[in-house]
Amino acid sequence: MKTITTTEALAEYCAEARNHPYVTVDTEFLRERTYYSKLCLVQLAMPGTTDENAVLVDPLADGISLDPLLELFKDTNVVKVFHAARQDLEIFFVESGVFPEPLFDTQVAAMVCGFGEQVGYETLVRKIAKEGLDKTSRFTDWSRRPLTDAQKKYAQADVTHLRVIYEYLAAQLAKTGRDAWVREELRILTNPDTYIVKPDEAWKRVKTRTSSGKFLAVVRELAKFREAYAQERNVPRSRVYKDDALVELASTKPGNMQDLGRSRLLLRDARKGDIANGILAAVKAGVNCPPDKMPKPDTSKDKLQVNPALADLLRVLLKAKTEHVGVASRLIAPAADLDAIAAGMRDVPALSGWRKEVFGDDALRLCNGEIALAAKGKNVKIISL
Repeated sequence: MKTITTTEALAEYCAEARNHPYVTVDTEFLRERTYYSKLCLVQLAMPGTTDENAVLVDPLADGISLDPLLELFKDTNVVKVFHAARQDLEIFFVESGVFPEPLFDTQVAAMVCGFGEQVGYETLVRKIAKEGLDKTSRFTDWSRRPLTDAQKKYAQADVTHLRVIYEYLAAQLAKTGRDAWVREELRILTNPDTYIVKPDEAWKRVKTRTSSGKFLAVVRELAKFREAYAQERNVPRSRVYKDDALVELASTKPGNMQDLGRSRLLLRDARKGDIANGILAAVKAGVNCPPDKMPKPDTSKDKLQVNPALADLLRVLLKAKTEHVGVASRLIAPAADLDAIAAGMRDVPALSGWRKEVFGDDALRLCNGEIALAAKGKNVKIISL
């Protein structure tokens, strides 16, 4: 197994990769102790049936630059193939601002080709490549050197089997004409907003049981401080304080260090120093927030008047449609979207793009009383009215 540890060797490999229609890519990283993922290994493979043109790139090697790989990512003549690419893309975008183009995600393609929802790589290897995977090295420390032979073998398999999977799925998409469906889904993965967490908006990710503006104002300031602190120091937000401690602080609203010391859920390190001072400042800012500046949670869906009979009919229609096209139902419309449609909302993903073609058009016709559903044996038939 060849491991690349110099910029020159990486440049030579990437130059050769540009002579091929695609290259498969995977990464190994650590994130348990940092806010941003630490890239520990990059795996690459060019088309073929052997391991000879597969390599491991060590980004931790002294003096190595990943610039040749980033240039390969920009080459639009070579498809970059990943599986479940979101975390991989986040690493490259955060570190370099680059998205691979064109991109192919075999997890997305597999969902469109009828392999179920968020299908795992191991499942695709078994079903398409007809091989097995040794997953014992999956949760090892990829930052430690030297890597073991078992780690290298595991890492390499993540890109060699991916060649077979990609070629199979690409052929299926070409046969069914669903290439555009995959491209539409991938736009989310190549949108910078997918990976940028703005401290001002971090409060929206905190689950609370109240919609009180006064309470949420404190939650917002505490979440804002935590996010900014974690980003600046590259530590996990849970190392600053966890969500349950944040909600407790928003409830108790400590005004000084003595109050802060009474917290049941706050970590010891958060009771002193910069974190403690930040908490007290955030609480004060939240408490003093003017009413017109208080957060207003989106309660529009809470007030929806869902027609339960129509929602049930939409579920029947969705099941019939997904069985016909061979796509996981939740990929087209989760239950919450069906309820929203039944309540009269029209700004839902199921009513746009390829989903509209597969399901949305008939869903609207059903809502408007233009079609009916009838059972015929094991099948559901659509009847125009």
